[in-house]
Amino acid sequence: MIIEFKQVAVIGAGAMGRGIAQIAAQAGSQVWLYDTQAQACLKAQDAVGQMWDTLQAKGRLSADSVVSYKSRLHVASSLQDLKSCDLVIEAIIERLDIKKSLFAELESLLPLGTVMATNTSSLSITAIAAGLQRPAQCAGFHFFNPVPLMKVVEVIAGLKTDTAVCDRLFSYAKQMGHTPVHAHDTPGFIVNHAGRGYGTEALRVVSEGVSDFATIDRILKDQAGFKLGPFELFDLTALDVSHPVMESIYNQYFQEPRYRPSVITAQRFEAGLVGKKVGEGFYKYTDGKALTAPEPPPPVVDAMPPVWVSPRASRRVELLQLLKDLGAHIETESTPSAQALILVAPLGFDVTTVAVVDLLDPSRTVGIDMLFDDSATRRRVLATNPATRVDMRNAAHALFATDGKAVSVIRDSAGFVTQRVVATIVNIACDMCQQRVCSPQDLDLAVTLGLGYPLGPLALGNLLGPANILEILFNMQTVYGDPRYRPSPWLRRRGAIGLSLLQTED
Repeated sequence: MIIEFKQVAVIGAGAMGRGIAQIAAQAGSQVWLYDTQAQACLKAQDAVGQMWDTLQAKGRLSADSVVSYKSRLHVASSLQDLKSCDLVIEAIIERLDIKKSLFAELESLLPLGTVMATNTSSLSITAIAAGLQRPAQCAGFHFFNPVPLMKVVEVIAGLKTDTAVCDRLFSYAKQMGHTPVHAHDTPGFIVNHAGRGYGTEALRVVSEGVSDFATIDRILKDQAGFKLGPFELFDLTALDVSHPVMESIYNQYFQEPRYRPSVITAQRFEAGLVGKKVGEGFYKYTDGKALTAPEPPPPVVDAMPPVWVSPRASRRVELLQLLKDLGAHIETESTPSAQALILVAPLGFDVTTVAVVDLLDPSRTVGIDMLFDDSATRRRVLATNPATRVDMRNAAHALFATDGKAVSVIRDSAGFVTQRVVATIVNIACDMCQQRVCSPQDLDLAVTLGLGYPLGPLALGNLLGPANILEILFNMQTVYGDPRYRPSPWLRRRGAIGLSLLQTED
């Protein structure tokens, strides 16, 4: 195999830089690692070498491969040492002024054909290349941490980037063993842009007093299948990384409401409660493990009331069968009796609104989230309204926990938790397709590899039904009057005519 770039420089010896250097050496390139702190390069070289030794000890690398890889990883003492490189990858601090200054200095040293790539996570490639004599040679090459394990890389063209440069980086990413995706130069590119919906909407839910961090994490893992809850993810990535990215994307999109950051992360960032690496974030950590209080057991109810289900409940047939399986006494009259527990299952509306509009007794009304098929979840989520009686709340909780499945009871919120977060994720992804940030296929591929979602946002929208996602957003916009829930035109068209979210218009 002919390697795309034979001499590669990596500038910045932090976690990202050393990871990129590792896979570049493994791909067959001679790699030069440079950092303004000379000791950082030596430590990085040693750390990568130890990683290869560990992989050899586990039988995943041969001794010959380790010797070969180590022979290709060099330390550069100055930028002058990089003059023979045909690719330079910058992985330094996320500051536009510093990156621009570095590339201007590099351009004066490097041969005319050298590709200059930036590993920026959210800054504009066009802005970084502005002022260069050869902006066509500058592109984005965005890896994810830890680089050897996160197999996706975004290849981003600035407005003046030569297409051939991106093609070469795309090919080289494959030689590194990664999956490349093409992205246009928009704030956050693909993964960080698509990821805005998960954490930011969860933060809004908390800010409204709907529930606590741990409960929201449990709901999104057990109902929607996410590997980590949003607050577990914030603690893992650390707020000193995540919060500035939120602010950057929000400001680059000129304060688009969908991307509005939260005062919760701003305060915690300022307080130094940035996450697991410092021992405290949204959770406290002991020996690297989060300390969480156990969930309380379901309440004990001596006499279960009969249950009446709203005729407008989503997945009503499934809900009635579930109640039958749980042994509930189901009322079938057109209106509930004076003793009945009233169940509603809205999409996008809050329990209070449904009770008022449908002339139901709010003191006996409880909502259940039926967005996902119950058989596909590990948790049921109920919501009370401000007037719900304690006995009715307890009865609903005990009933839906009868078969041992976990149950969370939250305060009233339009869209529950899962509906709000999932609809926001899908809506942002559809808006990205509307903007032509990337292809629908690359969007779902990048998000599943880069964020570990159970499905790509568009596939998730197809699973739940574009029309259902559209209904949630319309109803939430009605309740909140907030433009952040404005449906994307891409979603509106597909939801209206039943078209797949993965189908392009071309």
